[in-house]
Amino acid sequence: MTLNGTNLAASTSYPSPILDILDSGPNGLDEPPIELLEAELPVVDDGQVSLSEIVSRLVQACYAEMTEMAETLPSMSDSARKRKLADFVVAWKKQVVKLYAVTKWSRDADIVQKCMNITAFLMNQNRQFEDVIQGLTYARDSLDSARLRNHDLLTSLDVLTTGSYRRLPTTIKSIIPPPRLTDDKVSKILSDLETLTRYRLRMTEIVPVEMSKCRISDGRAWFTVPNLFETSICLRGSAKDDGWFFVHVEFLFTVGGDRTGMQEFPRKPIGVLKEHLTTEADNRLAYYLPIPEPEQPPDLNLAPPPDRPKLPEDVVDAPIVRLYNFLQMMSMSYQLEILWYQAERLRSLGWADFLRVEMSRDRKTLSVSYWIRQPPARPPPPAARFQLPLLGGIFKIELRSTPNPIRKPRSRVLAELQDSAKLGRRRSSDTVEGARWEVTWEPAPRALGVALTAEDIILAPGELSVNAQDLDLERLLRKVIEAHTRAIFRDFALRLQNNPVFSLPGAVDAVEEDGSLTLRAHLCADEIVIVSIEPRTGKISLRDTGDLGAAGRGPRFLAISEKLNENPAILLEALTRLRMNTIVELAEQKANYLGLQTFRQRNFPREEALKFGLTTRNLLYIQLTPFPTHYLVLVVTDTDFRYALISVKIVPDSMHQSLVMEDIGWLDVERICGRGREARASRTAREPRFGGPGAELSRFRLETQVLRDLYAYCCARVAHTRVEKQLKALNIPYSHVYPPQPTGTVAPTSSHSSTSANLPGVLVSLQSTVSHVIPALCIQSSDVLHDSAARDAAMPNIRVMPLAWWSSGGKGPKVVTCVKLRHVQQLVGRRAARASSGIMRPSKRIVYDAHEAVVCFLADEVDRCMDEFKEEWESVSKIVVIAREVANMAKEKRWADVRLLSFDLQTVEFTYASDYTLSISCKDQLLTGGSYNLHFSRLPPVNSTPSQAGVRDHRPNPHEDAEPFLYALLRQGRLAMALPALVSVLRDTVPVLDVLAHIPAPAMPKAAGWWRVMFKAGGSSSIQYALDFRVLTGSRVALLDASASLFRGTSSTQQRPEAQHAAAMGFRPIPGFARAIADAIAAGRGRGTVAGVDVGVVCAAQDVAVVGRTLWESIARENGLGDVGGGDSGARNDRVVVKMEEGS
Repeated sequence: MTLNGTNLAASTSYPSPILDILDSGPNGLDEPPIELLEAELPVVDDGQVSLSEIVSRLVQACYAEMTEMAETLPSMSDSARKRKLADFVVAWKKQVVKLYAVTKWSRDADIVQKCMNITAFLMNQNRQFEDVIQGLTYARDSLDSARLRNHDLLTSLDVLTTGSYRRLPTTIKSIIPPPRLTDDKVSKILSDLETLTRYRLRMTEIVPVEMSKCRISDGRAWFTVPNLFETSICLRGSAKDDGWFFVHVEFLFTVGGDRTGMQEFPRKPIGVLKEHLTTEADNRLAYYLPIPEPEQPPDLNLAPPPDRPKLPEDVVDAPIVRLYNFLQMMSMSYQLEILWYQAERLRSLGWADFLRVEMSRDRKTLSVSYWIRQPPARPPPPAARFQLPLLGGIFKIELRSTPNPIRKPRSRVLAELQDSAKLGRRRSSDTVEGARWEVTWEPAPRALGVALTAEDIILAPGELSVNAQDLDLERLLRKVIEAHTRAIFRDFALRLQNNPVFSLPGAVDAVEEDGSLTLRAHLCADEIVIVSIEPRTGKISLRDTGDLGAAGRGPRFLAISEKLNENPAILLEALTRLRMNTIVELAEQKANYLGLQTFRQRNFPREEALKFGLTTRNLLYIQLTPFPTHYLVLVVTDTDFRYALISVKIVPDSMHQSLVMEDIGWLDVERICGRGREARASRTAREPRFGGPGAELSRFRLETQVLRDLYAYCCARVAHTRVEKQLKALNIPYSHVYPPQPTGTVAPTSSHSSTSANLPGVLVSLQSTVSHVIPALCIQSSDVLHDSAARDAAMPNIRVMPLAWWSSGGKGPKVVTCVKLRHVQQLVGRRAARASSGIMRPSKRIVYDAHEAVVCFLADEVDRCMDEFKEEWESVSKIVVIAREVANMAKEKRWADVRLLSFDLQTVEFTYASDYTLSISCKDQLLTGGSYNLHFSRLPPVNSTPSQAGVRDHRPNPHEDAEPFLYALLRQGRLAMALPALVSVLRDTVPVLDVLAHIPAPAMPKAAGWWRVMFKAGGSSSIQYALDFRVLTGSRVALLDASASLFRGTSSTQQRPEAQHAAAMGFRPIPGFARAIADAIAAGRGRGTVAGVDVGVVCAAQDVAVVGRTLWESIARENGLGDVGGGDSGARNDRVVVKMEEGS
């Protein structure tokens, strides 16, 4: 339906398809079928889900869970599988029941759908009815004003009487445009207008001095007020009383900082703002002008406009003054609005929680509160000592109006001259009003725990001012925050400098870093902590200078910062504690770098800790690895380190294994590391330091080398003390001998230093840079070697000194004992050939300098160093004596074939006859009084190839079988007497062994010079006969029948054990032995002394080869045995024959 062109139908109506398929009946439309009516219903499926989708999702979820169970059930226990299956059945039974209920309900889904469609249809009809009602209401309201105007009766009469109209309507003038002016006419009008404007401004108009910068062009007067505005006005007409009208204005300001969003504040107003300014400016220019007559008569039903005010007789209108006052206020208000907008934008950029911006109701005062804090969740108790304010301070920008403007003297004089010239005795209707910015800063009392004084909040003139050419609230705010921060840091620095810890010049200083003010506090060495106040939040934060070693201090600084923000008054305490922790941490870091075990706490009672002194602030314990009960303690005081060496023990029956100090000794680091420290101090003085070049700030500069030297010194002192305890326990007097001081400015570190001049080169690596402060112990050989068999081999003075003081690779410290021998014994053998410098190390614990005849004994265990020295000394001294005696035998005994083959302080090897060699070494010198290892061998033949010259012969030395008897002979009496006797026996038995090697019968040693040959004859299966070879004194050898006793004159009970043993063996007299004796004597005639006895033959050792061979040949012929060198192969395969095979 339409009414006056308005469609009143609902916008949601739609064409019905029923009208297209139905025919009209006689009574209108026929009743449509139900299917067509249902097609008219809108389909609503909002909030409905297809049943097939529900069933599909349920089946898929069930199948996925069953697949997962099939994979996981085999790995479960039987009970777990049963429990899992039961849970699965119960859970899915619930889901299936729900699905069954949904399926049952879905049978009525069509009916529900139809009901929802009908509901939507009815709601649509209801909305259409409401639209029709609204349309009818609108038509009724609009028809009231649609009335015809009154009839023009006069024109109707003219037309009826004259046939035409005599007059036109006055409104036709607004329809017909006036004729256009030419360019010359326009220029002429503008020129006249400019002349008139210039005349009025110079002669009659009151122009403020601030608007004295004026130009006239384009028919307008242009006024420019710096930093405020530029405006132009024009005259309304040429009459004397015609006023001015406003043309344009441009505000002269520049927005600084972030210019985002500044398009909302154009310099040239547009739109509504321009309309408002134009209207207000025109009203002020025409404030005293009469209201112009309206073109149409006023409506009598409306109230008449108020009359304009009238000027008194002696008052001159000043419209330009009113315009200036208005535009001045508008320009400055405009700038204030821009500053407010910038403040609100700052809040949106992350300052919202810490910045509060408020504008007064008159829009003339902008208040910015910074460093806003959230009130604590729990209010502090009333008796709390200190409560922080919830803001840092308030920064205000206020636009103030003053009755008189602020002018320079020249401007005041010009204003007075203008008033006197244009006003005379009259007065102006308006005066120039002044307006100025007043920027104030009010810090909150005790913000961040600092009460600022009046001097702290005084800023330089002009530092806080609104600059129209750089409107930037953030800059002003940061200046205020920077001034507040500087005042707070000044107070913090004063507090810290009043404390002795930070009282040194340059220890605390406020510096500008990356455009922000920070407080730098020197902790120790090169460690500097930077205290800063975040300009946005006003929170105190601590950070390091950023080196890699401080990467792990972030959480600690964060925790300290949180405590400081809760109570800034604890800054001194926090920095002092941080300083101590940093000092200990740096020392601990250097100790860990050296591989030392450190502890910050030990279980000492309080009274024990007081032993370190009342000035102790912190402690670092460095455990001496070789001596776990000793510690190097770094005592941290307010000024520097102190160093102590302590020994501890566990208190017996204590619950927590408390420790007590057995001993404490303070270390003089200047004496220990003085020369090295002097070099380091000179280098440190040349390096620029924070706060100036003073060396005072380098305190607590613990260098790694200094710590290494102190640790080494402590290990040396403990080792030194333990060696002294051993000497005292053994009642051995000792004296201290200090090494000579190094001559250089730096402690010696090379192998040529004076501290190691008296040690073999192989031991120089065990020295340290502080060896000159560790004395050696001098003891007398008569005191320590008084019970040694070889005490005469050592010189009187013996030096004992610790080496390798620091734990390196788990080896620990050692003790070296240096003994100078009375006789220089040159080294012999392969090891001696390799020792080109005359220094040989035959074993891990012995070093020998052949040039100086000095033997150094190394002890791995400090607590057993003297026992180890005695044991090694007994071994070395006996070897030295043996070597010396062997070297003298060739001269004194005239044994040309006795020569020394090898000598290395551990083993002596020599030849005692021909190619027969003996090697002697010592063992177990302290446990059993000393024992020897004897090893017999043979040298290769003289005609051996050069490649075999250094290889031992494979032939056995028969003396090896008699080694137990020869060992007993070596231990009889003094070594110097027993060794020649041993060699004599060995030399005398060599011919015997040569004969035994050719006898085809088993032989066995009975003593050192006694061999027995046992044989059988006459087809007997057991041994029946034995022949003895005995070495007698005077290099004689006796060949005896073993069945006969050499002591026939004694009774059977008094026979010697050897005779009893022979009788027990059941040996028989050798048949034909008398004839054999006679043959042997006959063979020995002319070769030496040969004598026959009833039971054998006695001859010289050198004749035993002929006599022995002859004797055995005679016995062999008599008993049907093989000859010497012959015999059956079975006899040669026994043990003795194999060992004594024929030699060269």
